[in-house]
Amino acid sequence: MKIHMSSAAMAAVLALSATASIAQPPAVGAEPGAVQLALANLPAKSDVKLTVTSPAFKTGGDIPFENTAYRGNVFPGLAWTKGPYGTRSYAVIMQDDDAMFRGAPILHWTMYDIPAGVRTLAAGMTAPPASASYGPNIASASHAYMGPHTPPGPRHHYHFQIFALDTTIAPAPVPNYAALTAAMQGHVLASGQVVGLGRVDPNAPPPAPRPAPPPAAPAH
Repeated sequence: MKIHMSSAAMAAVLALSATASIAQPPAVGAEPGAVQLALANLPAKSDVKLTVTSPAFKTGGDIPFENTAYRGNVFPGLAWTKGPYGTRSYAVIMQDDDAMFRGAPILHWTMYDIPAGVRTLAAGMTAPPASASYGPNIASASHAYMGPHTPPGPRHHYHFQIFALDTTIAPAPVPNYAALTAAMQGHVLASGQVVGLGRVDPNAPPPAPRPAPPPAAPAH
C-alpha cells in the first residue's frame, strides 16, 4: 500500500531530520589530534579494556559548565573498572584533541601513581589520593585539574584516559608530557576512556580588550 504525504508534512519531516542531524555530537576519532592521543601511542599489553565513567556526564555528552574553566573549574569525578593482574598503579591523562598546541593535543591535566586499590576520584577532588601526584599539563609540571575553556565554534572532545600500569612513576614532579609518557611506555596493562564534549559558555563575559600598544618613539 502506498502512503501519500503532503508537501507540508514532507517539509516537516525534512526539518526534523535536519535538526536531529545538527544535534548529533561529533564523532570520536575524526579530531585533528586523534592519532596523537596518549591512548593511541601507549599500547596495552592485554586485551582488557577499562570502563571509565564520570558522575558529571555520559560519554559523548556535554561537560557541565561547573566543571569547566568558564565557571567553578570543579573536578567532575572519575571511576573505572579494575585493572588486570599485575596492576601496580593508575595514571590519568586528559587531552583536547580538537585543539593543537605545538603540534600536539592540548594537555589539560594528568595524575600518576594512583594506588592500585583506588579506582575512584571523587567529584570536587582538590588533592590527589595518598601516594599519587599531579602531573604536567600545558601550564606547568605539577598542576591540579584544569577544565575546558572551549572557544566559540564546534564542540571539542575532552578525553579522560585511564591507564593501568605494572609499575609506579617516581620521583615527582615529572617535568613534562614526554617524560610522563616515556615512563609509561611498555608498562600499560590496560586502558580506557570517557569522552566529554566542551562548548563555549553563552553567559561568559566577553574577553577583556587587549591593551593598546605604546606609542611609537618620536624619530630623531
